[in-house]
Order: sequence, then C-alpha cells, then structure tokens
Amino acid sequence: MAPILGCVADDFTGATDLANNLVRGGMRTVQLIGVPGPDTDVPDVDAIVVALKSRTNPAAEAVQMSVAALDWLKTAGCQRFLFKYCSTFDSTDEGNIGPVADALLDRLGADFTIACPAFPETGRTIFKGHLFVGDQLLSDTHMRHHPLTPMTDSNLVQVLGRQTERKVGLIQHQDIQRGVEAIRAKAADLRRDDYGYAILDSVDDDQLHTAGEALADLDLITGGSGIAIGLPEAYRKRGLLKASAGANEVPAIAGKAAVVAGSCSAATLGQIAEWEKAHPAFNIDPLMLADGADVVGEALAFARARVADGPVLIYASAPPETVKAIQERLGRAEAGEMVEGAVAQIAKALVDEDGVRRLVVAGGETSGAVVSALGVTGLHIGAQIDPGVPGTVTLGTAEPIALALKSGNFGAPDFFEKALRVMP
Repeated sequence: MAPILGCVADDFTGATDLANNLVRGGMRTVQLIGVPGPDTDVPDVDAIVVALKSRTNPAAEAVQMSVAALDWLKTAGCQRFLFKYCSTFDSTDEGNIGPVADALLDRLGADFTIACPAFPETGRTIFKGHLFVGDQLLSDTHMRHHPLTPMTDSNLVQVLGRQTERKVGLIQHQDIQRGVEAIRAKAADLRRDDYGYAILDSVDDDQLHTAGEALADLDLITGGSGIAIGLPEAYRKRGLLKASAGANEVPAIAGKAAVVAGSCSAATLGQIAEWEKAHPAFNIDPLMLADGADVVGEALAFARARVADGPVLIYASAPPETVKAIQERLGRAEAGEMVEGAVAQIAKALVDEDGVRRLVVAGGETSGAVVSALGVTGLHIGAQIDPGVPGTVTLGTAEPIALALKSGNFGAPDFFEKALRVMP
C-alpha cells in the first residue's frame, strides 16, 4: 500500500520532530536522509519524511533539492505533501521558506496553501499573524541574534511576503475557533482573491487538530511539525489510514553512549550546564581549531579515557557574544562549517573506533553533519523523549545506532541524560 503523506523537511532535527508527531498520531513513519535515489526501496509505511540540509543553503540550491525530494515522493505514491520548516520560521528575506514553497506549489500545479509554524506544546504560537515563543514575540527572543537566520520581525505575513511574489493573507484565531467549515470558507475567500498563502493562527493543540481536519485535502501544507498533529485523525476519517498500534516500535540498541552538541541556542546551553553538574564534558574551542590545533584529537582522547565508564559530552556550543567574535574572525559560514565538521568527525570516530552505539546530537546543522558522516540513509522513528524529539534507530549503518537528533531550541534542561535513559 502506498504511503499517504510525503514530507520534505529543511533540516534533520526538524524532520525527526515532524516524524515524531506523525508516529504519535499512529502513522508508521520512516525518515530518509537526503534526496532518495531512483533505486531506493519504498518502505511499507504511512508517511515518509525526506530530511534535507537546505535551511541555510542558497535559495536556488534549496529549491532544487526540495523539488527533487518532492518528485521522488510522488513516484513513491504519496497522496498528500507537506513542507516542514522550523517553528521559529528561520529564514531571511531571500528565503528559503518562500522560494521553496513557491516551487513545490508550482510542481504540484497548486495555487494555494497555508503557512503555520505553530507548535504550542513547545511554546510556539501564532496570534493575529504574529509568532510567539512562550510569552515573547519572536523578535524579542534569542532568535534575533541567530548567527545564520536572525529573526527580527514577528509578523509572519510580512516575513513570508518578502520572500514570495504570491499574496500572503491570514486565517485568524476567531476563524479557527468557529471550526472546520469557517476555516475552509476563509481559505476559499482568500483563494478566490488570488492569495497564494495564508498564515494560520494557532494558540493551542485543539486549534491544530481543527486545522488538520479542515486542510487535510490540500495538495500541499507548509508549517512546523505542529501542523501535522491533526493530520492522522483526518486521514482516518477519510478512510486513508487504519489504526496503527505499535507505530513507534523500534529495536533496542545496547552499547556505549555519548552526546555531541553544536547548537548555540539558549536551550542547548542550559542543557550543557545541567549535564556538567554530574557528567564529564569537553568544550571545543573554535579559535584553536581554526589555528590548526589538534582539538579533535584532544576531544577524542578525553572521551576515550571516560566513555567505558559512562556517557561523555563533546560540545562546541557557545553564547551569542562568543559566536559573534568567532564569526567576525573566521566568517559566518566558514565558522559554522568548521565546527560542524569537527563535531561530525568526533562522532564518527567514537562510533567506528570506540563502540559508541547510543548517540545524542544537539543542533539541526550539527545533526545533518553527523548523520552524513555516519552514512545514515534513514531512521526508524520511535517513542518521544521530549516534545519534538523522538528516539530513533538508524538505517544504512554497518550496525544500528540509537540516535536522538535534537533541534537546538528543544528539550528540558535534563534532556541529554533523559534521552540516553529513554532511547531504544
């Protein structure tokens, strides 16, 4: 039986986050890494998520990758499609959300979709078109200092409007409160007036479930992972999805454990501080790395002296002022690529040479680098660890690895320790 839903995600942790919500809804889901080749087998699942590393690529490159992923998903028989981006709408005025969404609409021959990065369970809500993180407007949070995609505008109608030539409208809170038919009527009005997009308000999970029922028949939906929580039940009502007991079952993996982190988000910095209270940790200095010091060797020596006795953390995360100083010296892209490459090299060595089989990775870009280094071609999605983050088991590696890919902003302060306890 062909999959129901085909998803294109613009980073690795976001893809896992989306797959987590689909599995929680009872959809058997697999995550594939990168654009699948023509000979890739179509798994017997209800949903396929293709994870790309396209969030901060040049827009034309992101479009090419995303359209290629969509074409493969269409060939795989998927009936509906979803473009997943970050719940903080990470993008610049050049893209990549608008250009990718435009290209996917064009490829599907569709003229309208919604944009909804809301995920209330993790504090991301939209009201009157403005994105909030907790009680703060997005533009008042740490995201205004993001090294690659600084978010200084919380009005998503304006943000998306600067990235597309299509008109961007709004389906407001009161429309959603009135229910499924009111949402459909508002979407029809916007479509009739030649709007290509509607930002969708959402302040709680109930509204996302209502929106899922109202919008499940669109050829394409765009949003954060939260927009997926209402889709499984909507597909059941349409007879597309059967009850799937055990959708989150994956094999248990034993072995040594480690944590690697490259995210500089406030949440990850707090998780590092919490870990260091009771567990060993090694901090990678990017400036020493840039000066040619054998920081990778030092980190591996640190880990190898300890990992047999318990999990270790290797991190290159730093507060915004330190990141800024490093970027001013090395260049923004160069600094990021250098750090991601070092962390990925360390993770690969720990797996290949030291028997690490349980690995937690913090940061979307870092996760992409680590997954690529390990040769992971896909992930079986298991049970949720924290909102937005499931445990997974790898496909494509010589031996299966239990892997948790955490978006920088997600997870409780004790996430690292909890992940290693909960992971399969």
